[in-house]
Amino acid sequence: MTILLHLSSIFLLLLQIPKSAYANIEGDALYALRRSVTDPNNVLQSWDPTLVDPCTWFHVTCDSENRVTRLDLGNAKLSGNLVPELGKLQRLEYLEVYMNNFVGTIPSELGGLKNLISLDLFHNNLTGFIPPSLSKLSNLRFMRLNGNKLTGRIPRGLTKLHNLKILDVSNNDLCGTFPTWGSFSKLTEESFMNNPRLEGPELLGSVGYDDRDGN
Repeated sequence: MTILLHLSSIFLLLLQIPKSAYANIEGDALYALRRSVTDPNNVLQSWDPTLVDPCTWFHVTCDSENRVTRLDLGNAKLSGNLVPELGKLQRLEYLEVYMNNFVGTIPSELGGLKNLISLDLFHNNLTGFIPPSLSKLSNLRFMRLNGNKLTGRIPRGLTKLHNLKILDVSNNDLCGTFPTWGSFSKLTEESFMNNPRLEGPELLGSVGYDDRDGN
């Protein structure tokens, strides 16, 4: 009898919880992105915040445990800001939001996506500097930031991303020099071209940099 009373109490409590509370952290994070953008083609129409998880939403891929692993929004004609809540997608492996009209800065919270393999933000209108926090993405293989309006120096911590195969920061407004050691040793100058204020290559240990403000 006591067990039945206990279960009844839990059921009554659940009834009092608002619908929005059923959405998990990842669903909330993605819905924050939906709220921040203009979506003229209704690409995000299926992103319903009342669902328990976002795995049924279009352009979202999940693993067997219903955790988001991939976000495919390339060339979707979206405009707006990338939100810091994206950093809550802890199992995300692919963040594909290229060829849109995203503006503002790259959220430093993306540096917490430890499973990220591919970060494709190319051909948007992103500004500000490349967050040094991206140097924490130890599994990252592809980082394409080309075709934006990024400024500041290239964080030297990125040279420690030993799995990095492709880096493209061309066609921005970066400054300083670019390193040639670590993971950057296999990159060509094409990765850095069309940055009028960027010089290079830089010899190891020749110049000290402060990456904190990206200036």
